[in-house]
Amino acid sequence: MKIMGVEDVNVTFADQQKINKFARNTNRMTELKNEIEVKKKSLQNLQDASDDLMMLDDDALLIPYQIGDVFVSHTQEETQEMLEAAKETLEQEVKGLEERVSAIQQVLGDLKVQLYAKFGNNINLEADES
Repeated sequence: MKIMGVEDVNVTFADQQKINKFARNTNRMTELKNEIEVKKKSLQNLQDASDDLMMLDDDALLIPYQIGDVFVSHTQEETQEMLEAAKETLEQEVKGLEERVSAIQQVLGDLKVQLYAKFGNNINLEADES
């Protein structure tokens, strides 16, 4: 019976650079995904506010809308337009972040292939699901 040990694989400077790049990109992707979640929650809040606004009967009612640290009163139509503009802006930001995540996933995929080709089972590049 032969016991298989961990192979001795020489880690070159280039290999270490790839491992570091993989780690940096994995962290960046996690940050971007968190940012996407925050923006999607804000988007849902805007949608909820927009839905609530549509249910109002009184068109003459002034609606307070937060701009920075202050609330400014607007007509229902103006507030609806501002909500729509804010939603469009957030949707574009989410789309941009998702494109960046996709690009990072491409880089990570390429690095995984290279690193697993050299190190095999001696390296674990899978994310811990905890």
